[in-house]
Amino acid sequence: MQHYEFDTIILGGGPAGLSAAIYAGRGAISAAIIDISMTGGQPSNYLELENYPGFPLIGGYELMEKFEEHADKFGVQKFPMQEIEKINLVSQPKVIVTKEAEFSAKSVIIATGAQAKKLGVPGEKEFVGRGVSYCAVCDGAFYKNKTVAVVGGGNAAVEEAMYLTKFADKVYVIHRRNELRADKIVQERAFKNEKLEFIWDSVVTEIKGDELVHTAVLENVKTHAKTNLAVNGVFPYIGFSPNVDYVSGQIEQDANGFILTDETMKTSIDGVYAAGDVRHTPLRQVITAASDGAVGAVFAVKYLETLKEVPV
Repeated sequence: MQHYEFDTIILGGGPAGLSAAIYAGRGAISAAIIDISMTGGQPSNYLELENYPGFPLIGGYELMEKFEEHADKFGVQKFPMQEIEKINLVSQPKVIVTKEAEFSAKSVIIATGAQAKKLGVPGEKEFVGRGVSYCAVCDGAFYKNKTVAVVGGGNAAVEEAMYLTKFADKVYVIHRRNELRADKIVQERAFKNEKLEFIWDSVVTEIKGDELVHTAVLENVKTHAKTNLAVNGVFPYIGFSPNVDYVSGQIEQDANGFILTDETMKTSIDGVYAAGDVRHTPLRQVITAASDGAVGAVFAVKYLETLKEVPV
């Protein structure tokens, strides 16, 4: 098995990881990105962004390409599509073992992001790829002239619902409350969209189908009345859970599993930093992930400098 040594290893190649790579490169340390998928992270699947400064409107994939090109300028090595088997953050050096290689580093920046939360209802798992999807941009075109339901009331849910109206004849937005949590500007656009219909105070309790989804079973949270909603697809957007499979138990996390850090992105382990959606943070956006990555890398460089100091 091949062995690699670096000053810093960045786990994850989304906006937090790529930003960390840029700042690590500027800090003149040897750094590498290890990712379980292709570089770019979740934003690569976004059709467009309109809240990243300097770009009034830009495709998510295009923006992440620019991030990656910038990181490449500093010669940061990338190891995409790595199947991780084990991570030891407590040892010094830190060790990451994948199916292909073993990596060691004096510091680690965890930027593994978060994934869409599951509804956890009967039929959800069984119909993934056959009517249940967590990515409207990826799968929206399959629902041309069909009826779909989006579950959730935040920005992601409402924006993806509007995107789905480009294809579907009808899009239901199912929300457990009686008002949306999305930004007001997003709400205003949604309420003007004639293809959108809102179902309030309701949750999905089951997804039914044969070969493909044909029904979402809804329950009103106030009356507990159940109804069958005829749909061809269900898109859950009810929040995110952190990608922490290989680090849980080694590091301090909150009740939902998000990694706890201080203002320098330092975790409970010396030499280990967390950035972006994987950490406990009040806002999860591309810009905040990029900012976290910058802070984490700067302080990882400072930490490495302390290791060089010779005690008197």
